[in-house]
Amino acid sequence: QVQLVESGGGLVQLGGSLRLSCAASGTIFAYSMGWYRQAPGKEREREVVATITPGSTTNYADSVKGRFTISRDNAKRTVYLQMNSLKPEDTAVYYCNAGNTLRSYWGQGTQVTVSS
Repeated sequence: QVQLVESGGGLVQLGGSLRLSCAASGTIFAYSMGWYRQAPGKEREREVVATITPGSTTNYADSVKGRFTISRDNAKRTVYLQMNSLKPEDTAVYYCNAGNTLRSYWGQGTQVTVSS
């Protein structure tokens, strides 16, 4: 079993930057890793933000392309999400996910709030 702990969230102004980290309790090299978010008032919708495969192929939601960058450091068992040019609509709880064909693990989430 893999436990995931997110950190790095907070309050930032429009146009600011944050770097989220997701630290895993076990090895992650075989897992696809992803960042998802749940916006206020959309508790039933968890939107995919960015994913990175074991081979480091990345994919992004259209809404964050060019602004967010996902990366992984398997040696440190950590996945990152660099968020630049933040907008109020990026306000959400951000969750980390580790998954393969058999298992899927979630972190507890970290709040990101962007003020205008």
